[in-house]
Amino acid sequence: METEKTLLQHYYSIIDQKQQPKYIQSKHKPITFSKKDTTKKLWEIHNKSLKNKKLIDKTPKQSLLDLKIEIATRMQKACHFCERKCHLDRTKQPGCCNVQQTQITSEFLHMGEEHVLIPSHTIFFSGCTFNCVFCQNWDISQKNCGIPITPKNVAKLLQKRNNQGSKNINWVGGDPTPHLPFILKTLKESDVNLPQIWNSNMYCTKETMNLLNGIIDVYLTDFKYGNDNCAKTLSNVGNYTEIIKRNHKIAQDTAEIIIRHLVLPNHIECCSKPILKWISENLPDALVNIMSQYRPEYRAYNYKEINRLLTPEEFLKIKNYAKKQKIHEI
Repeated sequence: METEKTLLQHYYSIIDQKQQPKYIQSKHKPITFSKKDTTKKLWEIHNKSLKNKKLIDKTPKQSLLDLKIEIATRMQKACHFCERKCHLDRTKQPGCCNVQQTQITSEFLHMGEEHVLIPSHTIFFSGCTFNCVFCQNWDISQKNCGIPITPKNVAKLLQKRNNQGSKNINWVGGDPTPHLPFILKTLKESDVNLPQIWNSNMYCTKETMNLLNGIIDVYLTDFKYGNDNCAKTLSNVGNYTEIIKRNHKIAQDTAEIIIRHLVLPNHIECCSKPILKWISENLPDALVNIMSQYRPEYRAYNYKEINRLLTPEEFLKIKNYAKKQKIHEI
């Protein structure tokens, strides 16, 4: 527990009311911009503001959060939130993620997350940037379903769950990446003093990571594969390792991080070991949840190497390897 508190100092400082979450801080960073400004100009103002640590007590006419909303709104019209970069106008049609209008499939106080997070107010969106053949949430991730709701009404839910004892706000899916404009607009309506958790596969662009900088307090990431071939075969994504490693480094530089790795049967040498070795060498201060609960779902039975449960021997092998790599397990 002491290691977790050391590696999640910012997270615990918010819970202990010693510090505000980053999204509230972003509301107190005054800036000036015009909707007539070019996107390049907006990014220049944005990046300069990130470096400025000065906050004011009152709410300014324009804030860093307002600027993030404006940039995200523009990005949505030629969508490049994820690395598929479909460049479709998602205000008019769904992207590769199957998302046009944001819809929420469920929200509740989740008691099954990592122990440092529970009770976690999880907001589940439909749609995803991946097409994982073994997805356990395939019924919401592979289509756009759920209930349309306004950011203002979601903000009311954040307050309601806060009153019920939520420890954080956990944006999940599917994947939250296609819903970034909606999430930022929701936070504009909220003043709940809780850490923001980005629960994602991390297949997002540098621009998306830049918009999350100054908003997200803890990245709860999903590091699936140790090579590009497995990623392409099982999740239909390209250039996986370069993108995911890049974004994990950015996450570590801008926030705190908990990495989830679901151990897949027959993927010990090609995926689990390379991932843990890379984390040990590049993210030594990351907490890692090595997960054993894989079960064949969705289309997994069509893939011989993953059409069974993980064996205890496979999982023990990875647990022992993690100890040798001095991984901080959670």
